[in-house]
Amino acid sequence: MTDQIEAAERVRTGARRQRAVAVTLQRCLLPQELEQPDDLRVAARYQPGGTEEAVGGDWYDVITLGAGRTALVIGDVMGRGVRAATVMGQLRTAVRAYARLDLPPHEIIQLLDGLAAEIDASQIATCLYAIHDPNEGRLLYASAGHLPIVVRDADGTVRRTAEPTGPPLGTGGWPHSSGTVPLAPGATAVLYTDGLVERRDADIDEGVTALERAVASATGSPTDMCDRLIRSLGITEEHDDDVALLILQHPERSGQDAELFHNAALDLLGGVEAAPRARAFASGVLASWRFPPELHDLGVLAASELVANALQHGSPPMRLRLRRTDRRLIIEVTDGDDRLPHRCQAEPVDESGRGVSIVATIASAWGARRVPDGGKAVWCEFLLPSGA
Repeated sequence: MTDQIEAAERVRTGARRQRAVAVTLQRCLLPQELEQPDDLRVAARYQPGGTEEAVGGDWYDVITLGAGRTALVIGDVMGRGVRAATVMGQLRTAVRAYARLDLPPHEIIQLLDGLAAEIDASQIATCLYAIHDPNEGRLLYASAGHLPIVVRDADGTVRRTAEPTGPPLGTGGWPHSSGTVPLAPGATAVLYTDGLVERRDADIDEGVTALERAVASATGSPTDMCDRLIRSLGITEEHDDDVALLILQHPERSGQDAELFHNAALDLLGGVEAAPRARAFASGVLASWRFPPELHDLGVLAASELVANALQHGSPPMRLRLRRTDRRLIIEVTDGDDRLPHRCQAEPVDESGRGVSIVATIASAWGARRVPDGGKAVWCEFLLPSGA
């Protein structure tokens, strides 16, 4: 009997050690600190499930895309242990790399689907990838077999998004699509994995309904809401499944806080008068926002170069948009041509081709993307000095 007891204890010790390794790996692969967008407040929680079984492959991420836009990701690799955590880490790394391409959510999911099959054909994962654009007041998302987003509007109305816009990752070859859900100022969105809502003795839809009730009554910051939802849904250290939770709020701003956030836009009709009109508009707006002279002049130069680029290489409709947050100035020009610009080295005798290089040199960051309704957006941003 002694040998059997010692053998059993060795098995338990090995299982505990394996779980500790998996938990450590899982936590290391998750964001150590969430990126904090200018226009959103975000918080997240991860809680490994059970006391004996190995953890799973739940993950979340927040990725700033530039021009005020933010990608929000949550996913769940089926299975448990080091293998699931390792696949999760590869998928999360891939999401961050693909996000830099600034593609629509369903194209990101499509890329992940092919990669998931290459990483491990036996592993299936769900994933939801959403993009928030403060100029649109909505979330554009794609869901690979993942659970619906739960949204609470400013008036307290709670709703969930529709069914997933495509099958889980790793199933291969099936098309995905993008959906939208409004996220106006004052709204809160909750992204989560099935460990939060799934119970062995109840249908998962009942769990999502319970989450909706909890979201309706949970108040406070995203951090406070994470804690309250975990408690409301009975998640304890003994809970038998991993839980990942990501909460974002689009805050309503008033008073002095609202004074730090402004938007201004000008439709460009083309013709020889468009460029000087855009420069005058940018100069007037930046002066009204009381930027220091150097930043004002750089902003006007960047707006002028982006507009000139659109007039020469783009097509109508064209629009110049200026946006300031508490941390940065964003300048964006949209037009109807979907060919993206590239930074190139202009020769001394060239009369054009320097615009994007000038913008890339003077701005903190720049980029270009195709827009859903056709055409492209080219943007740049400047970090604001403290006190600006």
